[in-house]
Amino acid sequence: MKALPAQVAFMIGSLPARRNVGQLLRLVGVLAALAVLYSITFHYLMEYEGRGGEFSWFTGFYWTMTVMSTLGFGDITFSSDLGRAFAMVVLTSGMVSLLIVFPFTFIQFFWAPWLESQRNAQAPRELPVGTRGHVIVTAREPVSEALIRKLTEYNVPYVMLAPTVTEALELHDQGYRVMVGEADSPETYHRARVNAAALVAATGADEVNTNVAFTVRAITEAVPVVTIANRLASVDILALAGSNHVLSLGEMLGHALARRAHGSDAAVHIVGRFGQLCIGEVSIGRTKLSGVEIRDSALREAYGVTIAGLWRQGVLGVPRPEQVLEGSSVAILAGTEEQLAALNADLTPEQEERQSGPVLVIGGGRVGRAAAAMLKQRGADYRVLERDPQAVSPDDVHYVLGDASELEALQGAGLMEAPTVIITTQDDDSNIYLTIYCRRLNPGVQIITRATHERNVDTLHRAGADFVLSYASLGAGTIFNVLSQSDLLLVAEGLSLVRVPTPPALAGRTIANSAVRSRTGCSIVALMRDGQTIVSPPPDTMLETGVDLVLIGTADAERGFLRCFGNHASI
Repeated sequence: MKALPAQVAFMIGSLPARRNVGQLLRLVGVLAALAVLYSITFHYLMEYEGRGGEFSWFTGFYWTMTVMSTLGFGDITFSSDLGRAFAMVVLTSGMVSLLIVFPFTFIQFFWAPWLESQRNAQAPRELPVGTRGHVIVTAREPVSEALIRKLTEYNVPYVMLAPTVTEALELHDQGYRVMVGEADSPETYHRARVNAAALVAATGADEVNTNVAFTVRAITEAVPVVTIANRLASVDILALAGSNHVLSLGEMLGHALARRAHGSDAAVHIVGRFGQLCIGEVSIGRTKLSGVEIRDSALREAYGVTIAGLWRQGVLGVPRPEQVLEGSSVAILAGTEEQLAALNADLTPEQEERQSGPVLVIGGGRVGRAAAAMLKQRGADYRVLERDPQAVSPDDVHYVLGDASELEALQGAGLMEAPTVIITTQDDDSNIYLTIYCRRLNPGVQIITRATHERNVDTLHRAGADFVLSYASLGAGTIFNVLSQSDLLLVAEGLSLVRVPTPPALAGRTIANSAVRSRTGCSIVALMRDGQTIVSPPPDTMLETGVDLVLIGTADAERGFLRCFGNHASI
């Protein structure tokens, strides 16, 4: 019923709809004329049979309607053959008109256009006038899906372009906000109100992204355009086309994977930087911290380092003072580079305890090569196992030709001696397969793997991966940083650092009294104000308006913080 006024407006405002309604009304007029003609003929035939005085004109109309509609009550009948022949004509015309022609015409000229108007409402071709501050997403793929989840979480409006109505309706049914339009059409962006948009995100193929950037830039110079470069050669071209930010996600992902590897002499590995704040990881089983309660570790007192989280079998837990540091867990540490270096010096195992084998990188594609470059930069020895002969140089001792699904190839590449295996193929099924295989062959090896789709992250953890980073999450987080012009760092899949203003609900309270960690799962690891950073602030630190909080937590913990204290971290 709520849609009835809108549908009436559609029927009145659309020229084809008005034409269809007119044809429908003409058909109704023809049926009405037939009914009048048959009623008059009824009276003449009754006069012919000598019963004209028994029936009124209204009775004649009543008989006509009952016969044409095939109800035929039988209370009024003709006694002559001529009258019966007339009744058959009325009955036949009624069946054809009311049971065939009229329903078909109604469906064709009224019901079908009404359904079409419903479809158009779900998949509009233009955004409402006055739409502002929205993000235009030009393609549906893993990065854009993860970005939309992030935008929804922070209440940022968006619209996804779909080239056809059918595709738009499918996306609408899946919960996306869509608009019908080709991504390379200037008219599409005019109808999408690009001049008032906050950002355009082009996440498709390089050629399509180039067209999008060039098209948008011809309309407006003010709106930021973010594009993904799937090939290094495309970076400069995308920038020339007008893209403000060109993201080489393959290289970014490879570097992030390699930063987590245990292939150097360090016990504490820095996996992320946030201004002066550094985030490090340490495998507890390789240190003297194994079996020690967190409150007895004295990391804050001795080094100024805070344990912000504990990884165990792919699950991040919130540390408690009485919790024992188990040998199978990995601690997430927050501190300055100097503080983490001092802790590393005390925790670094003796030379004879270290594994001397090279880090094994499975896959010599774009991500694998980027991971190898980062390992080389770190001074770690490595081997890259690649099955494509064209990607393996016979003169490069770091590359090994072979199929990672074969035992001989893995053993020849050094799996049994490797401290870490980095799996970098773009196929999640292959990565799950290789994770299970490597874990079975070398139970003690650290396994770091890539996920293309966020939905496979938990599966990879169950398969035996110690750490998983997804291409989609990395891309979505980077684009969101550009949009918000704030800081958000993906430390691991599902774990991120985010900088937010102090919510009014927390102003004037100490960190301990705020109970942020117990209420939301997020930890406050630093405070920032006027370019100054206080790393690992003590629990009695007073939170003030104008100070930014640096939080670390999972996506669920981040949402919990927004629910408890409001989405002041939004754009």
